[in-house]
Amino acid sequence: MPNITIYTTPSCVYCKSAKEFFKEHNVSYKELDVVGDMRAREDMIKKSGQLGVPVIDVDGSIVIGFDKRKLSELLKVS
Repeated sequence: MPNITIYTTPSCVYCKSAKEFFKEHNVSYKELDVVGDMRAREDMIKKSGQLGVPVIDVDGSIVIGFDKRKLSELLKVS
């Protein structure tokens, strides 16, 4: 199983969609809330160059936003 980190905020609709996608496919992940965790926010910006969420790190491959097609490809799910 790949190592997945999702950078989120509590009010992000696309973050919730991404987490539901992971749940549907029984994919475990680590969630980091960038509102309260400055280190996570800095890490997210360094990886993606973005302030928007979600940013999803799948074994070093960075997915910006909830890109279902790209996530399906990286996770080998349909």
